[in-house]
Amino acid sequence: MKKIYFKRHLIAFMVLIMSLSEAWAQNGSIAGKVQDETGETLPGVSVVIESTRQGSATDIDGNYKISNVAPGTYVVIANFIGYEGLRQSITVGAGQDAVLNFKFKSGSINLNETVVIGYGAVAKKDLTGSVTSINSKDFNAGAVSTPEQLITGKIAGVQITSNGGAPGSGSRIRIRGGTSLNASNDPLYVIDGVPVDNGAINGAPNPLSLINPNDIENYTVLKDASASAIYGSRAANGVILITTKKGALGDGKVHVGLNTLNSLSKVNKFVDVLSADEFRKLVTDSGTATQIARLGKANTNWQNEIYQTAFTTDNNISITGGIKQLPYRVGIGYLNQEGVLKTSKLERIAPSLNLSPSFFKNTLKVDVNAKYSYSENRFADQGAIGTAVGFDPTQEIRSNSPLYGGFFEYLTSTGRPDALSPRNPVGLLEQRKDISEVNRFLGNIALDYKIPFIDGLRANLNLATDRARGKGSVLVEATSAIGNLAAGREGTFSQYKQEKNNDLIEFYLNYVKEIKSIKSRIDLTGGYSFQNFETSSPSFDLENGKRDTILTAKNPFGSFTDNALLSVYGRLNYNFMERYLLTVTLRNDGSSRFAKDVRFGLFPSVAFAWRAIDEKFIKSLNVFSDLKVRLGYGIVGQQEIFSDYPYIANFTQGEATSGYIFGNTFYTTLRPDPYDPFIKWEETATYNAGIDFGFFNNRIYGTVDYYEKYTSDLINTVTVSAGGLSNRLLTNVGSIENKGIELGINIVPIANKNVNWELGFNLTRNRNKITKINLVTDEKFRGILTGGIAGGTGLTIQNQNVGLPINSFYVLEQKYDANGNPIEGQFTNFNGDVDSKGLPIINDNDFYWFKNPEPKLYFGFNSNVSYKKWSLGFVSRAQFGNYLYNQINAERGNYANIDNGRAFFQNLNQSYFDSKFEKFGVNTFRSDYYIEDATFFRMDNINLGYNFGRILNNKASLKASFVVQNVFTITNYSGLDPEVSSGIDNNIYPRPTVYSFGLNFQL
Repeated sequence: MKKIYFKRHLIAFMVLIMSLSEAWAQNGSIAGKVQDETGETLPGVSVVIESTRQGSATDIDGNYKISNVAPGTYVVIANFIGYEGLRQSITVGAGQDAVLNFKFKSGSINLNETVVIGYGAVAKKDLTGSVTSINSKDFNAGAVSTPEQLITGKIAGVQITSNGGAPGSGSRIRIRGGTSLNASNDPLYVIDGVPVDNGAINGAPNPLSLINPNDIENYTVLKDASASAIYGSRAANGVILITTKKGALGDGKVHVGLNTLNSLSKVNKFVDVLSADEFRKLVTDSGTATQIARLGKANTNWQNEIYQTAFTTDNNISITGGIKQLPYRVGIGYLNQEGVLKTSKLERIAPSLNLSPSFFKNTLKVDVNAKYSYSENRFADQGAIGTAVGFDPTQEIRSNSPLYGGFFEYLTSTGRPDALSPRNPVGLLEQRKDISEVNRFLGNIALDYKIPFIDGLRANLNLATDRARGKGSVLVEATSAIGNLAAGREGTFSQYKQEKNNDLIEFYLNYVKEIKSIKSRIDLTGGYSFQNFETSSPSFDLENGKRDTILTAKNPFGSFTDNALLSVYGRLNYNFMERYLLTVTLRNDGSSRFAKDVRFGLFPSVAFAWRAIDEKFIKSLNVFSDLKVRLGYGIVGQQEIFSDYPYIANFTQGEATSGYIFGNTFYTTLRPDPYDPFIKWEETATYNAGIDFGFFNNRIYGTVDYYEKYTSDLINTVTVSAGGLSNRLLTNVGSIENKGIELGINIVPIANKNVNWELGFNLTRNRNKITKINLVTDEKFRGILTGGIAGGTGLTIQNQNVGLPINSFYVLEQKYDANGNPIEGQFTNFNGDVDSKGLPIINDNDFYWFKNPEPKLYFGFNSNVSYKKWSLGFVSRAQFGNYLYNQINAERGNYANIDNGRAFFQNLNQSYFDSKFEKFGVNTFRSDYYIEDATFFRMDNINLGYNFGRILNNKASLKASFVVQNVFTITNYSGLDPEVSSGIDNNIYPRPTVYSFGLNFQL
């Protein structure tokens, strides 16, 4: 590992130091044993003293001990997955070792478990909004390089689709569907109370790849507006709260954890193209003498040559414990991940620190979090993927010539590379060095103080910073063909730098009051937040290497942009008789991205919940073990519009090729860009109705939600009257609706001292529709083209229009013969126009809207069963009714790749020989023939574990695991992978099958 340099930043935290009022020797302890109803001891049970940071966990024999407990009376809480939480009171005298035992009864959920929400936490039973929380115990197993992979397939209404199998590759995350066309559809991430910038960081495969998944303790997803409105203008796409692991005083000992996971990744499927012998036969049978003479003598599987069996190692060490009143956790993770595409690689080191001391008899709680990551990336030229599919299989990888690194290339008569031909796929990888270094620091200090003179009032101050620094370079070697396409040019070199700063100051007051006379509890929160985001690209010089082409010249100015958010917010939680719950939220947000007159927006929400299970007439039915009804409404916003100054007049410098001449000199111009001075955020109103239920002492429990989301003031590019240099304007016009239903069910079929079996199932049905897209209604409007594809300049395959789902396919309707085979070049003439000879005219007016990429239904199913020391589990997912455009078949399923009139060949897909249709001779890129049903069922992972228990004279514990990821996929889709978020299958980086072996050692 290279030495890590910390540049230009000094991070300092002030730690409060004071004398404790009680000497250590005067304090006592609480100890005991935890058992289930059969008398079997329970290891791993969390035992904590309420409203403090003191706690412990039971050992392999079910014993726990909480040391250094000051004299007094306490409520002690024991929580364990699969059981209802227990609470007991105990008094500890000076120097006394108090004994407190717990005995659990079978159950499946802890309704008293605390769930993190925006600016606070509530008991699960008191939630009024649509909120799902997942702890680390239930995270997905296996090789995980980015945080969102931990919860894929686990939460109803949350669709996570990876962007491919590249190291650190991110995912597209949609919570209850997309709400925007030109703004972000990604959720807001809040890490330890800090809303982070999840925009792109130069040099990082995705910004979340800089967060170590091993540091995460809990995910909480706020899905409806009543839950997320506390985040106002950033919550239209939902909110994901991430809580990282903390220290604990526990038994006063230092605990060391070490886990290592080592993996092998392998591509399990290639595009089915012609072999070298099949290709030679086709050319020999159908080609000209010139074409036949062009054939090589090799048998090269180009796809096999660009991929490799990749090795990954992920290692993490943590040290946790407590020194008197100072719980701490120190961790460091090291990831080294090779990509299955040769030359791609990610290396990351990620230290972290948490300090959570308490002072003044636990009235002041301090949380200090510091997370740093340094990553080095080598990005492979992913253009090699498509090139390998189509490259002539009869050619050798290397030629006898020393030119161009010895790789075979198509050359012109002058000996230079043919600019129109594809480049050698292996050469594309080996002769390009695209490398980067990225540093990121995320730190915050949160002070929570119980104000002594007002019972129930506390103040919270959160100061945070998020710093990212990315830099990199791309070198195309001087000996490469791609670097020699122009005469006199030998290789290319470019560089980039970026700095991103995100600073937060936030303060809120929280007041909780029990009013026993009216059986009520009031929980009131009010706060202020200011957050500033800066992005800059510093200027730097590039020194010209010998005979290189410098693509990035000296930048004398650099660039700088920033935006800020200023907010005030409030929330009321009202509890009447422990069964009628009301939540009212209001946030007023101001964003510098908008003009003064439209800068602020008000985002309200209200939710009501009825804990029906606590009604006597419901209890008397003896049917339910939990029953709660929820209703909610709220408005949230969207201001992530990829521009910090959209309301200000901007001028773009013209190109040198389009300058004006005065005398003998050409002058470039400044072109005014169109803009809307009153552009503002989008708003999404959400209605939600839900039921939480449980049966058989909560051995079966779950939730069902119905929702409707209406997005207005859609930020959209529309056509305006001519008069400027452009007739396209980005403004607020249009609306989208999403309607859906979610179901989540968890079942514990078996729970005894030897066997525990848990099942989870979630299902989501979502429909989105564009309800307005233009300033005026125009029946002749044909929509907005989108979804670019290969095959020609400006070709698209998707369209946005009123009454249709987002990104609907926009295609020609293929005609078929009597045998059901497509007829080449013949499409339905919808408008009936003909030419002078009476032949149909096929033009833009004959395109129609056909299917879309989003599934009608998607679900996740997981199981975990443990028998004594063994455990076995799996996670699976499925999507129904999603469609894909098969770009690969459209481009390569025809004879035109061979008979192209040029001095090179390209391979064909086996689909060319498909007996179901007549062999195509030319490309028909925009035919609906290539829109395929991509319904699938995928087994995401299967994991097997063994717990060795206590080892080393009972001083440590050891667990082993074996995991297979991307096990198999069942689908009728003819391409490699039916899961492509864009809906366009065009040579994505393949998702490999991954085999992992892990060890977890705790001392």
